Amino acid sequence: MLTNIRSETGVEYVTQAMGESENLDNTIMRTMLFDFYGDLLTEKQREYYDLHFNSDLSLQEIAEQSGVSRQAVWDIIRRAEQSLFEIEEKTGLVSRAVRRRKSLEELEKMISLLPEDENKAEILRIIEELND
Repeated sequence: MLTNIRSETGVEYVTQAMGESENLDNTIMRTMLFDFYGDLLTEKQREYYDLHFNSDLSLQEIAEQSGVSRQAVWDIIRRAEQSLFEIEEKTGLVSRAVRRRKSLEELEKMISLLPEDENKAEILRIIEELND
């Protein structure tokens, strides 16, 4: 479930996919959302979002490269981010992936405490495969 937090700079989103007390960093969440759903954005949204968050270009730099205003760039990026979070709210794929990874890590820790036998190595291999 995603929680919206309003601030003076706009809308920031924090995920609670990992549990009530653990939140993903906004940067990591943005990256994951873009990786999962970026292809669903328009070409301009995808380009500006990628340049701003992944290539770390400022709004002004993107505006100058694209020949548009800084405000136009901000609006497109904001709409792209809103779309990504709306898709996540509907599908929950990122949240499930985060929960799955955490569960597999916990399982791996538990299994590593067990005595060595022929099945332990195979189980750990399968867990690692599922984590990739």
